[in-house]
Amino acid sequence: MTSVLITALLFHSSVAQAIELGEAMNATVRVLVVDDNIDTADMTAEVLRMHGISVVVAYGGQEALETARLVIPSVIVLDVGMPVMNGCEVAAALRKKEVFQQVKLVALTAWGDSESRERTRVAGFDLHLTKPASLAALIQAVQSSLPS
Repeated sequence: MTSVLITALLFHSSVAQAIELGEAMNATVRVLVVDDNIDTADMTAEVLRMHGISVVVAYGGQEALETARLVIPSVIVLDVGMPVMNGCEVAAALRKKEVFQQVKLVALTAWGDSESRERTRVAGFDLHLTKPASLAALIQAVQSSLPS
């Protein structure tokens, strides 16, 4: 567990986040939530947790790739409009790796136009939800992809 926490601290800005990741790595992580808006990411994660889903959070593209590599989630809920490395770049990078071929990628973004939807599809997303997505749509998107 100590090595897990040290590794987690390398990618997270707080001890609390590192402990959360370390605990998640000992459990089956079902969902990775990624958003550069910390409040949005944390609120989305908390809603999923209230529905009994194991969640870990990342706050940017590179952190998402590292966290996904560490925990191999079943579902990744990913914002598209992030600085430095956007959600489509993250999705494309994940899809290049065999281990992520079966992971469900859900775009959760403010962009809902047809061009944005096509961009997420080409990048490898399985589903495109537009913010503010309904709670029912988010829960259904996640739960429909979780192993029993």
